[in-house]
Amino acid sequence: VQLQASGGGLVQAGDSLRLSCVFSKRTFTDYGMGWFRQAPRKERGFVAGIAANGGDTRYADSVKGRFTIARDNAKNTVYLEMNNLKREDTAVYYCAASRQGYYGSYGPPYTHWGQGTLVTVSS
Repeated sequence: VQLQASGGGLVQAGDSLRLSCVFSKRTFTDYGMGWFRQAPRKERGFVAGIAANGGDTRYADSVKGRFTIARDNAKNTVYLEMNNLKREDTAVYYCAASRQGYYGSYGPPYTHWGQGTLVTVSS
């Protein structure tokens, strides 16, 4: 399984950005998906997760109401829509997949990780 994340870039505070992550196999619908991020000099942290069937989502408190995770199982793609971006959202964003269908905030149950895409928010 390979995950290819894209969509990062340099934006200003208050702007929006959408990240995409393409999953390489047709078994995408078996996997819970998540987005994590790692800011400079900080540990990687959970951002959002979505169930395999898209029926449930979870968010870190810091992004609730601003970020939306979604998936298109026909396109093997998970998205992270980020609105009202803040400087503290600056980080490398990673998508992750869990063969067990996990979509929570704990990292180890995710069995596959993408390469990351950098989001930089300037004030």
